[in-house]
Amino acid sequence: MYRYKQRLTLTAAVALVPLAAACGTEEAGSSGSVSPEKPVTGVRWTIDSATVDGKTHRTKGDAHLTFDQKTGKVGGRLGCNHVNATATVQDGHITLGRPSTTRMMCDASLMDTERSLLSLFSTTLSYRVDHDTLALTSENGDTLRAVADE
Repeated sequence: MYRYKQRLTLTAAVALVPLAAACGTEEAGSSGSVSPEKPVTGVRWTIDSATVDGKTHRTKGDAHLTFDQKTGKVGGRLGCNHVNATATVQDGHITLGRPSTTRMMCDASLMDTERSLLSLFSTTLSYRVDHDTLALTSENGDTLRAVADE
């Protein structure tokens, strides 16, 4: 009986050691399924869509934002014009200041995208990062969805 218990324990150990050794060996960015969440700051976020007043607007043009923790600013493009504003990122929230933009006129669809995105400035947004996707949500439920550039 004693030998049977020893053999059973040894068999279990032999079966579990390779599994234990495999745990935690996947490296971020490798071809496996593990992908770490991107930080909010220091990443160029390409804006995919904005939902304002219950209507979702797919972005047109090169709409993107980059939050800089060191300078406390956000910069980017809203489809047509470049934008800059103060941005405080902390505790799951981003407080955006009043935006300053260039004053170019573009195609109507680009200007619609820009108006939708500008409505999210001068407010505090909650944020959530899911791997390489950023979701910003205002207090009234307006949202912005962006994807990290590689």
